[in-house]
Amino acid sequence: MLKIEIEREDDGRWLGEAPALPGVMAYGETEADARTKVTALALRVLADLIEHGEPVPAEARELFIAA
Repeated sequence: MLKIEIEREDDGRWLGEAPALPGVMAYGETEADARTKVTALALRVLADLIEHGEPVPAEARELFIAA
């Protein structure tokens, strides 16, 4: 599973981050908003890595299972 960390900033905004994917961070007005935004961004980054044949972090390899 890809870990997502959420924390509240001093200004009240929420920041979501996917540590296994450098630079994948997103702000939201609520905790849920930040979680949604960082999840969507992480999926976009993973899709780009896969499309270009680049390595995918080990944490993300379990997101998809071939049946």
